[in-house]
Amino acid sequence: MTTTFIRKDGVEIDFFQGKRDTSTVRWINDCEYIVKKINPKNMAEEKSVHMKILSTTDNTYTFEYNIVGDNKKSRGTATKTN
Repeated sequence: MTTTFIRKDGVEIDFFQGKRDTSTVRWINDCEYIVKKINPKNMAEEKSVHMKILSTTDNTYTFEYNIVGDNKKSRGTATKTN
């Protein structure tokens, strides 16, 4: 699945399956951050997501993510576009 996002000044705007959503981004260190939806629509959306960047190239990064407090982790790749 693909999500497009724009990130600026601690705010991330996501576009997924025709829907737009806004989240706050709080950096823990250079490689880890927490994403939290500003206007969650249900209990599941109220949970924050921990993102950890594992590796980078010139225009991509591989990351691992999980719901804060959940041990199940997933992986993905982000690609910078213009």
